[in-house]
Amino acid sequence: MPFSVNGILCTLALLLLWRVEELTEACSCAPVHPQQAFCNADIVIRAKVVGEREVDSGNDIYGNPIKRIQYEIKQVKMFKGPNQDIEAVFTAPTSAVCGVTLDATGKKEYLIAGKAEANGRMHVTLCDYIMPWDSLSTTQKKSLSQRYQMGCECKIVRCPSLPCEISAPEECLWTDLMIEKQVHGRQANHYACVKRADGSCSWYRGVAPPKKEFLDAEDP
Repeated sequence: MPFSVNGILCTLALLLLWRVEELTEACSCAPVHPQQAFCNADIVIRAKVVGEREVDSGNDIYGNPIKRIQYEIKQVKMFKGPNQDIEAVFTAPTSAVCGVTLDATGKKEYLIAGKAEANGRMHVTLCDYIMPWDSLSTTQKKSLSQRYQMGCECKIVRCPSLPCEISAPEECLWTDLMIEKQVHGRQANHYACVKRADGSCSWYRGVAPPKKEFLDAEDP
């Protein structure tokens, strides 16, 4: 009987260790405002995915092959990046290691933000900003062309709990998660954090670039 009890305890311990390992390997990403994602990315494009295949990308420290998913894309427009079209997007093979799953039938357009690789390629993870193009608001689509870039010197600070406040004039307080309990709230969908003439930053709403009167104003 003691042997059976010990065996059960040993099995439970092994299961616990496997569960801990599984949790440590899970992908975890902090939410970001679309403007932050734009500013942090090397490349931001609108594109269709027209093909998908698994490829080898070298070996790990133990000599095992590293697998990645290669998405062949047709670029529609580049909002930020090099002076060449992006032809392929790479990602990890599973979501557990932050891999991204995209529709490769060519029927859906995406906004894809990620890191640059050589020869017209880019790499993306679940922590990057990747959205179906049709799900973006009109303000977000317009902001990609100019307004987000205007605010890259600003800092968008997520409100962790109420009350919360900015600690520097170049900050904009992002409250969607606290007030609306969602990442894609009013500030994410309709606002950009824009730098003004006095060096401070403030939320701006509208599809057109901010006018001089707004940039020179003390209060938006």
